[in-house]
Amino acid sequence: MARSFLQVAATEEVALPLRVVQMEGLVVLKIIKHCKEFSPSLVTGQLLGLDVGSDLEITNCFPFPIREEDEEIEADGANYQLEMMRCLREVNVDNNTVGWYQSMLFGCFQTVELIETFMNYQENIKRCVCIIYDPSRANQGALALKALKLSDSFMDLYRNNNFTGEKLREKNLSWVDIFEEIPIKVSNSALINAFMTGLEADTPVTQCDYDRLQLSTSPYLESNVEFLIECMDDLSVEQQKFQYHYRNLSRQQAQQQAWLQKRRSENMTRKAAGEEPLPEEDPSNPIFKPIPEPSRLGSFLITNQMANYCNQINGYVTDLKDWLISYPVVMPPLLES
Repeated sequence: MARSFLQVAATEEVALPLRVVQMEGLVVLKIIKHCKEFSPSLVTGQLLGLDVGSDLEITNCFPFPIREEDEEIEADGANYQLEMMRCLREVNVDNNTVGWYQSMLFGCFQTVELIETFMNYQENIKRCVCIIYDPSRANQGALALKALKLSDSFMDLYRNNNFTGEKLREKNLSWVDIFEEIPIKVSNSALINAFMTGLEADTPVTQCDYDRLQLSTSPYLESNVEFLIECMDDLSVEQQKFQYHYRNLSRQQAQQQAWLQKRRSENMTRKAAGEEPLPEEDPSNPIFKPIPEPSRLGSFLITNQMANYCNQINGYVTDLKDWLISYPVVMPPLLES
């Protein structure tokens, strides 16, 4: 039996999981250029493209203007985005918003502001991504480009603003489940590929090519270690909050037990005198008021950031170790006395 149009429209379509983010080579160059020009300042921009099945195609982007503290940011920023998208639509360019990009320094992007931006985008765009680029990694010969999205389980907890230990255990959510990294695929048109092939002529090696072989990573490693120490201090502060909470909880439980023992002894006396016993629970008593548990979101983000710093340090140390092994040091023979 054929279904009507309304029945078909009312049927919910199962959304395919996002498997890959396909970016045009021009978009990658625009992001790198914008982030590098204003480094070390953090910049953002809009991503435009199409949502096709399990792929998210990013075909264009444009930067956001630098924000000034004294200006009215929200109204000017919204008008700028609308005007840019209107101009792109007039020249027949994809103007569908699929997310945004932003720069980072030394891999630091796990912040509450990033999560709030994700939630704001999720209200209108079900599948949006954030492209993160680290210009400081470019000096080490790496293209630090990541596509991130929030996990569905984390977004459910964030909407309810409930990051207690009980809810986290119920959802089986840990600090590694906040962000999901989507693989990035860079694609170019056939015309651009043919043009790039023509540029690959036999050219002599320049000094710039030799500069790329430098293994001087000590400033980057030093900065990562310093930021890691700061994160450890921040995590210690978060742990002190939980220790203070559990001390107050233990003190409250001791007060409740003392109050119950006193009430029970009073009830035994009243029962012996033939009077009605008093209730053993008194909601108006402050000692029975539950103490709210502090949120674990801050400690989750700090732990996530610490893991990122450790991975970066481990990657550089591994590369350095491989380089030292490939060039063994020959020790001179010992002199006999």
